[in-house]
Amino acid sequence: MLESWRWFGPKDPIPLAHIRQTGAKGIVTALHEVPNGQDWPEEAIKARRELIEAAGLRWVVTESIPVHEDIKTGAPGWERYAQIWAENLRRLARQGIRNICYNFMPVLDWTRTDLNYALPDGALALRFDFTAYAAFDLFVLQRDGAQDSYTAQDLAAAEDWYAKADQPMLDKLTRTIIAGLPGSEESYTLDTFRACLAAYDDRDHASLRQQLAAFLEIVLPVAEAEGAKLSIHPDDPPMDLFGLPRIVSTQADLEAINAISASPALGFTLCTGSLGARSENDLVAIARRLGPRIHFAHLRAVKREDDPRSFHEDMHLAGDLDMIGVVRELMRVERETGVEIPMRPDHGHRILSDLERHSVPGYPAIGRLRGLAELRGVMHTLSAVGI
Repeated sequence: MLESWRWFGPKDPIPLAHIRQTGAKGIVTALHEVPNGQDWPEEAIKARRELIEAAGLRWVVTESIPVHEDIKTGAPGWERYAQIWAENLRRLARQGIRNICYNFMPVLDWTRTDLNYALPDGALALRFDFTAYAAFDLFVLQRDGAQDSYTAQDLAAAEDWYAKADQPMLDKLTRTIIAGLPGSEESYTLDTFRACLAAYDDRDHASLRQQLAAFLEIVLPVAEAEGAKLSIHPDDPPMDLFGLPRIVSTQADLEAINAISASPALGFTLCTGSLGARSENDLVAIARRLGPRIHFAHLRAVKREDDPRSFHEDMHLAGDLDMIGVVRELMRVERETGVEIPMRPDHGHRILSDLERHSVPGYPAIGRLRGLAELRGVMHTLSAVGI
């Protein structure tokens, strides 16, 4: 597998020179500075590629070209944004970047409730606490009809959490959920967040799937013509949030997307952490079933808590999934197809000097380096023994 590293551009606190020292060969990045739904100037793509190559690395995956909210809601004129998306794909392909990761999560991208959850060893991890999320939904956001999304036990737990929270805790939770995490497409205030949720009032799982299919009908032919691959990312967490439908959360969801088109450009980002947060998802089986269509891998592990809807990021070879089994399946796919799959160690604990310096939440230097080293060891061992 092609060892890669996510980099958020020239403003990333981890410079390309340091990334090269990790042993990674590929860079996963995007033009994060361009607002959602706008053209990516080809000159800017070229300049970013050349900057990466000057550091001795390769831009191997674009993560992501954001999918505009009007595309997801099917708002009048959404096709214009799909055409802009397709043109950005063309420009990337002309610069030799043909693996495009994207997601179709409504309104919010990946969501956490705590960016610095203390573990017993002193490391800091990302966490999603379902009760804190429910308390925010019910008592801070005060979403219309929110009570219908929860059981009586959920409501009681959320009310208790809220009663014990002070204003700084609530402000921090609000910022964490809606202010936009790294790579997120948007950030919101409470009022703009409510307005965005309202745009989905007439959307359910079936209609969102139909809209994804309509979007792919426009962009897949362009990807085919350019020899590009589109790698949809799973929902994170893999469940409906704030009354919004999510359609990339289970193996059945992935199978439904797989059935949309026989195009070789259609494919998946296998994010073991996103899918692994849901206990019924068998990651090894998913890798085996969809292997030829897995064009990109995010390798990380999560540990589900007493309430299995809550989880925190674990060490890369720990957590509630068979990481070695997943890597074995992906390496098998590579042997059978002859195509190398880019992978990156996703997220990472803040450890050692990461604790003393600024880093992008979820993307510290040493925590990810530890994950990459562990995953590299797995790959080398499996290769050596011929598994």
